Amino acid sequence: MLVTVGAVSLLLLLFYGALKAKMRAYRVPHNGENLPSPASRALAELVGIAGGIYLSLVMLVSFLKLGVPETVSLGGWSMDPLALLAVLVALIQPLILAWWPGRKKR
Repeated sequence: MLVTVGAVSLLLLLFYGALKAKMRAYRVPHNGENLPSPASRALAELVGIAGGIYLSLVMLVSFLKLGVPETVSLGGWSMDPLALLAVLVALIQPLILAWWPGRKKR
């Protein structure tokens, strides 16, 4: 039970950090137009990135003829392992990109 709470907490923390990192890039002064919110744009981009990563992983596994389990159980949840990996990479990527430019200038 403790592992499940820890895994869900880590996933939520990654999700929050990824959204905050992406929302910083989308802040635009409002000039009277109806614009999508920074949170909705960031969420849509995260879903799109995760989908692209998932398709790439599926093609790679198919091309290399790798044996991947059908599902992975994580605290009572059953997920496709490639989808889980794609979501995790999509959540970590904006955090790394937000951290990286600051490290290059030093």
